[in-house]
Amino acid sequence: MAENLTGMKRTHMCAEVTAEDIGREIVVMGWVQKRRDLGKLIFVDLRDRTGLLQIVFKDELDKELHDKAVQIRNEFVIAVRGTLENREVINPNMATGNWEVIVSELRILSKAETPPIHIEEDSDTSEATRMKYRYLDLRRPNMQRNLILRHKVAKITRDYFDENGFIEIETPILIKSTPEGARDYLVPSRVFPGRYFALPQSPQLFKQILMVSGFDRYIQIAKCFRDEDLRADRQPEFTQIDLEMSFVDVPDVLEMNEGFLKRVFSEAIGVEVQTPFQVMTYSEAMDRFGSDKPDTRFGMELIDVTDIVKNTSFKVFSGAIENGGSVRAINAKGCGPKFSRKQIDALTEVTKTYGAKGMAWIVVEEGNIKSSFTKYLSEDETQQILKKVNAEPGDLICFVADTNKVVFDSLGHLRLDIAQKTNLIDESKVNFLWVTEFPLFEFDDEEKRWVATHHPFTAPMDEDIPMLDTEPGKVRSKTYDIILNGVELGGGSVRIHDQELQKKIFKLIGFSDDEAQKRFGFLLEAFKYGTPPHGGLAFGLDRMIMLMAKCSSIRDVIAFPKVQNSSCPMTGAPDLVDEKQLKELHIQQVEMDDE
Repeated sequence: MAENLTGMKRTHMCAEVTAEDIGREIVVMGWVQKRRDLGKLIFVDLRDRTGLLQIVFKDELDKELHDKAVQIRNEFVIAVRGTLENREVINPNMATGNWEVIVSELRILSKAETPPIHIEEDSDTSEATRMKYRYLDLRRPNMQRNLILRHKVAKITRDYFDENGFIEIETPILIKSTPEGARDYLVPSRVFPGRYFALPQSPQLFKQILMVSGFDRYIQIAKCFRDEDLRADRQPEFTQIDLEMSFVDVPDVLEMNEGFLKRVFSEAIGVEVQTPFQVMTYSEAMDRFGSDKPDTRFGMELIDVTDIVKNTSFKVFSGAIENGGSVRAINAKGCGPKFSRKQIDALTEVTKTYGAKGMAWIVVEEGNIKSSFTKYLSEDETQQILKKVNAEPGDLICFVADTNKVVFDSLGHLRLDIAQKTNLIDESKVNFLWVTEFPLFEFDDEEKRWVATHHPFTAPMDEDIPMLDTEPGKVRSKTYDIILNGVELGGGSVRIHDQELQKKIFKLIGFSDDEAQKRFGFLLEAFKYGTPPHGGLAFGLDRMIMLMAKCSSIRDVIAFPKVQNSSCPMTGAPDLVDEKQLKELHIQQVEMDDE
């Protein structure tokens, strides 16, 4: 039978013993990582969340205790009392490798079957198995470090914003559905048959109401939900560091959050970042990097050669320009010899993934060039291009001609692909960047209307307000995304606080007064009673921890994540429910054919 802890109290965590404890009696508890039976001696590596400590059972000191220790197997939960002593053979790869516990008392608290996954630092167990046995996966040291880091970041977050006058306020989880963006998760109401709550995609409307309520500065580590397809950095339920500030404009929000990032990276992982961060408009980011979340740890920026080739007889180029597009290039310096013709063809396939019809290229050699297209150009056009892209021997220059959207998308991803394949990215760099002034609207070709790029409460740039009536597609917004090494870490905007301007924005995106009232009536009603200028931002906490911990997936920094199909292999959710529960909710079960 399993023993209990009566009369035994833990004095130390395994990896928190020090040289000052030598000769003292201590009590440690944890899981058996490894057991080595040498006959008269049994060595056990005991593990808790702090690390490992070697404990020793000696037959010559206590044969009965030694014989009991023979029962121990991996992942047994045990408690031991003993004296900490210096080890004869030091283990430099172990934080406590100088010491060991000579055991005088053992209690076997819980036995364990052989686990289906390896409880070790870099397990090669499949993710499907890890997710099914997540409680075992979470015993692994790297997983525990990730979640402890998450705890530290949450604490630093609360401390920083508290010190800067923010008040932590919880907002509701069961809310009104306001469909605009990703799909909502819906919760049927038992009390109101046929009506539904939604789970919040963000606390956006409530935090704006809190500004109307006079709280001035709000902060929340908020759970959010989106019913969308998953990928490495996306989950159906995720966590935001959500904040809002009154009586501010864009620079105030940026400065406050730069201070937060500087502090959290320093205190949580010991990385010092320089402020203020670089600021780049959306337009500049797209022109230079083909992306609104550019990785600035390396160059290879886009180069516009449209003016040089606009009158060329090469129809791939001139045709794209005639149709309102452009021709742009990237120069992969020194990469010419690194890519065979077959590998260049593979780069072409990368651009096609993002809508390009193909990719033109030049490889510059000493006194010569190889190219897929320069035979169609004049000598002058070729030389102008080479000068424009700063071509030198060894360079690989890649061109795409199409609409600006396709050119930016394909070359933006191509520069990342080449950089990764040639180890061009300095992984030690921590490059923060603000991308600002996103377009206020984008045109939805399916619905044939303007839609809000961010959300319909985003304020336009003051100087662009006159263009709302004439050229809404050119109106910039008071938006800002924070980018870290090419990953969007968060974003936000200054909001509209003027009722007339808000009505105009609703009208532009096709909302009638009745529809706006139906979707956002409670917020619009609140705005009638005095609304301060306000703005905010939300960081993706999961994504932030993923980058800090240098993980490739946010599933590695969430205790109990969902897998690709939004299910939980450990619990079996989602699952069928009792017929009685469905009747209470006035829901009729529909039988689905298995396919």
